[in-house]
Amino acid sequence: MTLSETQLITMLELQDGMNSKVNPAWVAANNNWHRAIQVEGVEAIEHHGWKWWKKQECDLAQLRMELVDIWHFILSAGIQVKHGDIALAKLEMQAELNLRQKSVQFDDRYYVLAELSLLEKLDLLVGLAAARRTSLALFESLLHDCDMEWNDLFKQYVGKNVLNVFRQDHGYKAGTYIKIWDGREDNEHLVEVLEIADLDSTNVRDELYSALKARYLMVC
Repeated sequence: MTLSETQLITMLELQDGMNSKVNPAWVAANNNWHRAIQVEGVEAIEHHGWKWWKKQECDLAQLRMELVDIWHFILSAGIQVKHGDIALAKLEMQAELNLRQKSVQFDDRYYVLAELSLLEKLDLLVGLAAARRTSLALFESLLHDCDMEWNDLFKQYVGKNVLNVFRQDHGYKAGTYIKIWDGREDNEHLVEVLEIADLDSTNVRDELYSALKARYLMVC
């Protein structure tokens, strides 16, 4: 399943909104988003396990969470390189995805994605990030290796974004936010809201936010 244009533009707009909450002039700040990708990629390697001298289990759930975090920074870099123009960022990212690339060029070598293990792909992601580059084909391949589709990423990304904004708007920073709703954490309520939400709606962010607010006001 491919990433739809509606999903991509929604996530780009949400990322711009989140970054603007931290710094209204975030585009001009020229943050090193690739360094953030690099660090998150190394954390993903840790969750996968890489030490040949000891037994390690791959923590797939944590790996998936790292991919969602990495996607935040890929979106940010995509917007920044287009000087804040979300429409242009969407066009460039969509065009890259449409190429359906099977390999990635790095350091005068072509890496065929189908021939790489999950761990080798994470190594490649970190190397590209150190060189201030990303590859959407590589990221998509990582999703598949972690048993995720674009729809799964979209759901997790939007949910995390909306919940983070909701928390900030309701006193998270001031310490007045109530995280336990009717005996359950807010992220558990979010999972239920996501299950019944229309993820193809152009107003998915507002609809999720309203659903969370209704639950919050009812029990808190």
